[in-house]
Amino acid sequence: MTEKLLEVQALSQFFGDLQVLDNLTFNLEPGEIIGLVGRRGSGKSTLLETIWGANHINQGRILINGMQISFSSTAQAHANGVELITQVPQLVEQLNIVENIFLGREIYKSLFFRLPDNNRMYQQVKELLTDIDIPYNILKEPIANLTDEQRHLVAIARAFSHPPALLLVDDVLPNLSFHNQKIILTNIKNLSQKGLGAIIISDDFKHLFRITDRILVLYQGKLAADLRTKDCSPRDIVELMVGSRNRERVTPIIWALESYHSAKKQTDALFQRQAVLHENLEASDTLNRQLIKKLSEQVKVLDNLNTALQETQRRLLTEREEERKALARELHDLVIQDLLSINYRLEEIEDNEKLKKQRKELRQIRDTIRKAVGDLRQHCRDLRPPTIDNHGLSSAIRSHVQEWGERNNITVKIDIDPNLGRLPETTEISIFRIIQEGVNNISKHATAQNVSLTLRQTAANNLLVSISDDGKGFDIPPNLADLSEEKHFGLIGISERAALLSGSMNIKSSPTGGFVLEVEIPSPHPSM
Repeated sequence: MTEKLLEVQALSQFFGDLQVLDNLTFNLEPGEIIGLVGRRGSGKSTLLETIWGANHINQGRILINGMQISFSSTAQAHANGVELITQVPQLVEQLNIVENIFLGREIYKSLFFRLPDNNRMYQQVKELLTDIDIPYNILKEPIANLTDEQRHLVAIARAFSHPPALLLVDDVLPNLSFHNQKIILTNIKNLSQKGLGAIIISDDFKHLFRITDRILVLYQGKLAADLRTKDCSPRDIVELMVGSRNRERVTPIIWALESYHSAKKQTDALFQRQAVLHENLEASDTLNRQLIKKLSEQVKVLDNLNTALQETQRRLLTEREEERKALARELHDLVIQDLLSINYRLEEIEDNEKLKKQRKELRQIRDTIRKAVGDLRQHCRDLRPPTIDNHGLSSAIRSHVQEWGERNNITVKIDIDPNLGRLPETTEISIFRIIQEGVNNISKHATAQNVSLTLRQTAANNLLVSISDDGKGFDIPPNLADLSEEKHFGLIGISERAALLSGSMNIKSSPTGGFVLEVEIPSPHPSM
């Protein structure tokens, strides 16, 4: 039987009269990685700090390799192979990077003469930071001169400098760039294959579902669940975190988590440029410091402005769809009905024996009215397809695209995820408009004979729309500015809708000739 690396038995923790942890029991095997999740105040950080020895154990027991422990200092925890990477880096401001990483763990030139071997320590730090974004020329810089991200990287490097048996990570990944997040997670995964056990606090489900073996969910200080990662979904985790299976409560939280991490990834490039600028400027120069501060303020203003503009665009699109819906209803209920009434009246007049000479003319008028009614009905469907309100997105897409294919003599292959279900109205109408504009572009420009349309959910829990044709193709990548000048607004409109849904548009040439349009947007039901 494998010996447990960590055993937490009936652990309860109090701060005065406030109970923060309530009778927690779980184990951790060597080489196992556990994700620890829960809402703010659920006791996640307190649990890690108690294992590390920062808090005196009130009730219960903690065992490391079968031995009961109660650390009285961080040095004692380190001596027993336990490291905690805290949310606030525990570093000495006046010392440089190398000195901080080896503080209390110095390498000496000999056992008899306690002289630090600075060259060996410097070389080991260079090896530690091979893939991390800390340039070698600042290794002797005091911690006080580093950026926030660099401070966190130094604290992480300190934990990795002497690989522990048990690594505790307290929600530090959001402080790092997307590039550095991937490197740290890869290092933890590699170390776990050598026997390292780890507990990671993170609210980025993509990280947890990629690296962990199990996920522990804390709710109000209690262990709500201990789940195998491969046996659960993000929605399962969020339901346990909020103590509810109510879709109206769970879905917005999933949206918030996914949108946050998506936005962080997209803005990494900007923060990297700021970091490079910061490193190249003289830290002691007042003018340079003012410039950095001014640039940071401008970035925040631009970010707020961009958010406001996106909200305005969303509101305008929503209002426009409501206007289209109202206009379609008015055309159908008033104009078309009036025309049909006139047509019925003309039909009655046509049967009048006294008007035999005018029958041909009346019949032509009635044919003209029928054609006008048909055109108006098509306009109503374009303005607001009734199928989407009555039967959902899948039926609306099939109805529209099949009718479009017959009208343009184009063979259409449709593949829609049968488990798609109903989506929020805004999402359904946006996807429909993207497909509507996509196939219209084909009939206008592609001269295609065959079209393939798919709508499915990706492995990353996003919705992917793909439209491909065998037409004459397109210059890749197209210049959207040139398209705007030539009044080809189709792709521009699609890209705008994708961006407003926090998604992306990708266009490429098909291997068999023609053009492929792909639009990927976050799913409102990630565990669907």
